[in-house]
Amino acid sequence: MSMNRRDFLRLAGITSIATLGGTTALTLVRKNIEASQMTPEPKALTGKRWGMVVDMSKFKTKDDIRKCTEACHSIHNVPTIASAKEEIKWIWDEKFEHAFPGQEHAYISDAIKHMPFIVLCNHCDNPPCVRVCPTKATFKRADGIVMMDMHRCIGCRFCMAGCPYGARSFNWRDPRPFIAKNDPEFPTRMKGVVEKCTLCYERLAVGKMPACVEVSNGGLVFGDLNDPASEVRKVLNSSFTIQRKPELGTRPSVFYVIGGKEHA
Repeated sequence: MSMNRRDFLRLAGITSIATLGGTTALTLVRKNIEASQMTPEPKALTGKRWGMVVDMSKFKTKDDIRKCTEACHSIHNVPTIASAKEEIKWIWDEKFEHAFPGQEHAYISDAIKHMPFIVLCNHCDNPPCVRVCPTKATFKRADGIVMMDMHRCIGCRFCMAGCPYGARSFNWRDPRPFIAKNDPEFPTRMKGVVEKCTLCYERLAVGKMPACVEVSNGGLVFGDLNDPASEVRKVLNSSFTIQRKPELGTRPSVFYVIGGKEHA
């Protein structure tokens, strides 16, 4: 996606002509630069609507979830802040009653009732966070990933109010001092902006799966929901799954397999 020296010199020459000779050359320069910036990585993973299935039979303890959390937070420079009111989280665990309010009942098994459910941004097909953001700092890509542009974020927190899943965190203070080991491959944030899971879009762009998926031991299945041959669709076709708050009409892209022999 970078421009090599030959392309740079060629464009520099065109720019010189444009300086001497008019709007047509300027338009040519602009189109060449845009084309060079938009050239896709040959190894990039592409999909029409990315989604995920969480198979809870593979997550028996909080430690199983911790591996996914650490994999995500370490490469995305998510700070570790002890205060529950100020913590930043992209992926974490919740009890059933908090993850799926309204779906619990008096006879639910203790195994499910006390199980730590792994939760993250649902990358909704109809995301309310996108609708309420006044600066378009939060937006949905063509492939379904709900993104955050921290440079556009003005800290109004409308997106946090709009998200029914608590999937966004606000930086009440400068997060950088709370990053144990900075990963230079991913930008750090600043005080006063919102952040959240972005489905490792930067890894998909170079042909890698999301970090949490890689360490989940099969517990997280990722793929294109619009592709009937994808692994994620195969799991959805063979297992009964539930979603978080589907009644709200957000159409989440994250599904949960809860049943199985482990919980019989």
